[in-house]
Amino acid sequence: MDEVLRKKIQDPIEDKILYTIVYTVLILFTLTVLYPLIYILSASFSSGSAVSTGRVVLWPVEPSLEGYKAVFRHKHIVSGYTNTIFYTFAGTLINVAMTMVAAYPLSRRDMQFKKFYMFLFVFTMYFGGGLIPTYILMTQIKFINTIWVMVIPGALSVYNMIVTRTFIMSNIPQELLEAAQIDGCSDAKYFFIIVLPLSKAIIAVITLFYAVGHWNSYFNALIYLNEPKRYPLQLILRTILVANQVNLSDIDDPELIAAKQGLADLLKYSLIVVSTVPILALYPFVQKFFIKGVMIGSIKG
Repeated sequence: MDEVLRKKIQDPIEDKILYTIVYTVLILFTLTVLYPLIYILSASFSSGSAVSTGRVVLWPVEPSLEGYKAVFRHKHIVSGYTNTIFYTFAGTLINVAMTMVAAYPLSRRDMQFKKFYMFLFVFTMYFGGGLIPTYILMTQIKFINTIWVMVIPGALSVYNMIVTRTFIMSNIPQELLEAAQIDGCSDAKYFFIIVLPLSKAIIAVITLFYAVGHWNSYFNALIYLNEPKRYPLQLILRTILVANQVNLSDIDDPELIAAKQGLADLLKYSLIVVSTVPILALYPFVQKFFIKGVMIGSIKG
């Protein structure tokens, strides 16, 4: 009887062909994305000569920690990590706080002049003062070469604020606010006790967005910071990479050229691993909120 049922519910040949094509495309796409990551990791643990001669294909060749030793030998690498962790933590905390504080009032139906305020926010997405006026402003408010220049400018992303506002409007019913007001709940208490707990998904998403942005940021540091002790990790790694670039016209010894080139190639992959692994470790903790927060928060409203 079971065999008869299995035969009756078998997929038609057209579906089998479709599934085969879909699975094949997905496997190829996964390999296309996965192989560069495996190659970078394997190259970072290989020797410089193996990397420069192209012998690394999938697994490490002549396993070595030479690249990582060269990276962590730099005297500012520890301070760069410390600074980046601080900039990421403090900056993300400020970003999320500013985003939620701006998004919640704009999600309220009873807010006066809401369209005017939204116009002001959206206007800043298309028009800005430019680099030179911004630098003059940072100089006037004494932010140059301070930690605040890395966390205060750009404290609010209008795009993330709009997504958060839409999420709140779509997921927290107006009736909940009316019921809280009948019970004598103030706006501040409603925001902290009801809105924030119900917005965990979008908070996790914008936290990831802001944290990745701060972790990868180096342009502000390049423009506004003058002392290496305040440099973030990305700028320190850029300095290491630039310092180890090889000018072949300045070297006559072929063996020395090969060694220098091998170290330069090896450094590229070691730097990629060093700079990306910490932020990749954060993703699994917010992944369950990611799709839900982005999809619901992106609904136009």
